[in-house]
Amino acid sequence: MFASRSPLKWAGPLALTALFSPMTLAADESIPARSGDLSEYAYPYPAKTFDFESQRTPVEMAYMDVSPESPSGKVALLLHGKNFCASYWAPVIEHLTDQGYRVIAPDQIGFCKSSKPEGYQYSLAQLAHNTHALLETLDVDDVTLVGHSMGGMLSMRYALMYPDTLERMILINPIGLEDWTAKGVPYQPLDTWYDFTQKTDFERIKAYQKKNYFGGQWNDAFATQARLQAGMYKGPDRDSVAWASAKTYDMLMTQPVVDELPRIEVPTTLIIGQADTTAVGKNFAPEAVKKTLGDYPTLGRQAAEAIPDATLIPLEGLGHLPQTQAPETFYPAFDRALTE
Repeated sequence: MFASRSPLKWAGPLALTALFSPMTLAADESIPARSGDLSEYAYPYPAKTFDFESQRTPVEMAYMDVSPESPSGKVALLLHGKNFCASYWAPVIEHLTDQGYRVIAPDQIGFCKSSKPEGYQYSLAQLAHNTHALLETLDVDDVTLVGHSMGGMLSMRYALMYPDTLERMILINPIGLEDWTAKGVPYQPLDTWYDFTQKTDFERIKAYQKKNYFGGQWNDAFATQARLQAGMYKGPDRDSVAWASAKTYDMLMTQPVVDELPRIEVPTTLIIGQADTTAVGKNFAPEAVKKTLGDYPTLGRQAAEAIPDATLIPLEGLGHLPQTQAPETFYPAFDRALTE
């Protein structure tokens, strides 16, 4: 069973106006083309690389490793979502280092500054294995694992594979709390996903995120990562970016984790924005199926019931990125998750 808390209340759009004033929409034509490895784009903290061989291929896994001024001895590992780079963790990294955490935030293979091998066989288990190898190289153990979106789904797989290395797990609007194929989303071959991702641009990203992530809201803070992703699809390596994205879509659709939630042994807190409607493959689903997908109030409750002794913190009125949409509401919830 789970311990549910009273829903935290969103402070409303006025709070966002104060935080991100003035609110202006980002223009697509102002988005610079980016290389596939974002070599010209500086992360908020120095990006290092973990060089290793995987699937008979030399690869580089980019990561940030940020030390606090006053170490507490605790370490946090942050796993990013599918439509994001590790750079979007910057405010969370600052918040954690202020509390004495050393913070490690990698770009997974196939994403952002990390390698995108054309023939790579993506799996959640492989990405978890890569991440665990990084921590072993850094001689890091007993971490607080924080996963958002796809990073939440990956975190659940990581917790199943390496439970003894984790102190706790915090899932922020994770995907993977439902099996989309089992619910009726039809299988799409890689070629279809590739065609789909090749059409990615800022306006398409914005339309999707505005509807599914932010409940119809949009501002510069929301647009930052959308602009970065759109730049990669405008750049000279757009083909490899699209191909990696297609293969990771296939990974998510074909490797459900939800039925294994009862096997998770790590103390877990789910922070769930109740207005989120994200679901992979929703665009390909019949209308009747679409209506059943991405019901985060229900999915969060069911996940908290399935994971032994899990805690659920619902955030009313917030969507897929509560840490960006309403920091003043998110961080009190996050601090509770870190300490309880």
